[in-house]
Amino acid sequence: MRSLLLLAALSSPLALAQSLIDVQSHALLRLPAATSVLRVERLHVADHGTLLIPSGLTEMHVAELRLGRDARIAVAPGEQAFRLDVVNGEIAAGAQISVRGAPGSFLRPALPGRTLSIRLADVAAQTLLIDARGGMGAPGYAGLDGADGKPGGCTWGQAGRGHDGLTGGDGQAGARGGQVRLEVPVDFPLQRLQVLLDGGAGGAAGNGGNAGVGGASKGCWLYSTEPARDGRPGQTGQSGAAGAAGSLDVVRF
Repeated sequence: MRSLLLLAALSSPLALAQSLIDVQSHALLRLPAATSVLRVERLHVADHGTLLIPSGLTEMHVAELRLGRDARIAVAPGEQAFRLDVVNGEIAAGAQISVRGAPGSFLRPALPGRTLSIRLADVAAQTLLIDARGGMGAPGYAGLDGADGKPGGCTWGQAGRGHDGLTGGDGQAGARGGQVRLEVPVDFPLQRLQVLLDGGAGGAAGNGGNAGVGGASKGCWLYSTEPARDGRPGQTGQSGAAGAAGSLDVVRF
């Protein structure tokens, strides 16, 4: 019955105003991309559970939040800012909220940590980790291998030297860390909060291409021409630069 109620709540934006989201221990729940604003009466993520929030969701308002030990709320990377408002809640040790960027690939650059605005009105927290690190840069392309040299003849002709391998591509830059705005009461223990804002590491350098093999005579019995020299291996590219660090703005009320 609980599963049916949860499915109905997550499928209808109108029902989200009074819904219960309950993530069991060691379980993972992915919210559907049905709305950009989500209002939840009670959100409970049990010990070691994970709630995944799609990139299209930009606001989440929670009346009552319970995060168990090592529980996790993970927000997908996106260009739009994400806001989380919590009226009342309890956060156990090891819990975290992640808005990390995505690593780059050969098809797209790394994404920065998502901009996050979080308001904790009446929340007791043992510890809380906010991870807004940027994505790692894409690795550089591997250099092309050098072509092999042309073989020589047995009594005449000259073997061709192997061609040099090409230089590997440079790694791409890592993405910047996210921009985090934290709104908490004046008596909130900030020492229990850890915020990671590092920019993403630069992409690894591409390896140089292999050297081409020098040509050599084949199938000769008594005589053969001198074999040619191998080419030189390509040089390794440059590693990408690390992304810039993000920022943290703390507002007390």
